[in-house]
Order: sequence, then C-alpha cells, then structure tokens
Amino acid sequence: MLDKWTEELESGGQINMIYTDYEKAFDKVPHRRLINKVASFGLLTKISEWIKAFLSDRQYKVRINSKFLRWYSVQSGIPQGSVLGPLLFIMYVNDLPDICTSDTDLYLFAGDAKNCKYIRNEENQAELQTTLRNMQNWSDTWLLKLNVHVIWQACR
Repeated sequence: MLDKWTEELESGGQINMIYTDYEKAFDKVPHRRLINKVASFGLLTKISEWIKAFLSDRQYKVRINSKFLRWYSVQSGIPQGSVLGPLLFIMYVNDLPDICTSDTDLYLFAGDAKNCKYIRNEENQAELQTTLRNMQNWSDTWLLKLNVHVIWQACR
C-alpha cells in the first residue's frame, strides 16, 4: 500500500483515503444472511450444514443485579473467540470490494475498511464518492452500520 502511494505521489496529484469501520461488526452479522452467503460459495453441503448448526440455537439471558431475565434467541452475531468466527466474517464481507469503482482500493481488516483513491481530477473525486455511496448501500443491504472516521489526503 505504501509503495503504491509513494509511486502515485511521485507522479503528482494526491491520495485521498477514508477510514471506516463497521459498528459491532461481529455482533451484528445476521445469521440467515450469513448462512445464505456461505451456501453461495458452493461448499460441500455437510460444511454448510455444520456452519448452520454452529450458529443455530444459541441463547442468552440478561442479569440485572442478582436477577436473571428469560432466555432470548440469538439471531445475529458471529461467536467471538472462535477459530471459525473471523473466517465467517470474511465470507460475509467477501463481495464488498466488488462495489469499488475503477482504481479505488479497498483494504479490509476485521471490521475496518480503508478506501484509497489516487486523485488527478474531479472525475477521480466523483469515483471515490461513488465508491463510498456504493459501500453505504452495500452496508444497508447487508445490515451492517458503517461509521466514517477520518478523511485523509496526502499531496506531493
């Protein structure tokens, strides 16, 4: 990433980067949608069924002071601390880079996403804005809340 930026800055222009993250990313992934995405990868039926079983029939209850409320079914969220959790999240966001416009780079790490675009003209700025709009639409469709943190520019 840094090598690419250095090369692009050497030829003039600027790099615009938008830092985002998904609010409570692992906690908010809806099970049904995740299971459908996992199935779309064409994995063996046994593996898809195993993942479905891993996510299904989970429950929790809330304690207030020393009293426990009733049990509630867990409808979303990837169990954290499991080996399978990060893989399931990657499978859920796997198509996110596809929404980027040409020459807009998207770097993903866990629930964080960085959008980078080399800006030479107003058209490039519009392309970055389109990618951000597409990212927001993707997030709305897949029920993850997108937070924008920092907009950063590097110029030569």
